[in-house]
Amino acid sequence: MPEEAPPEAKKTKKVRGTVVINLARCKGCGFCIAFCPPQVLEFAEDYNPQGYHPPRLTDPDGCTGCDLCGLYCPDFAIYGIMLKNGAPPSAAREKSDES
Repeated sequence: MPEEAPPEAKKTKKVRGTVVINLARCKGCGFCIAFCPPQVLEFAEDYNPQGYHPPRLTDPDGCTGCDLCGLYCPDFAIYGIMLKNGAPPSAAREKSDES
């Protein structure tokens, strides 16, 4: 009988990415939602100041930060950020706000 592999330590899934959404620029076209590979974006129930439903991140743990949402956005209202060394998503958003 083959030896069983030793039980590995339980792996915790690290947040790999996040998105930053500029609600005032979004016109609710849905391109970011349609082209999101991990399918972690959906329309929010709330309206932005222009009266559109912007996207919202439904599963922060599933976001890879690939930035396809930002590449397809015609209004530059959203972009993805890859997080390094398990940094919390809030730190990435604060850093991007300073730029």
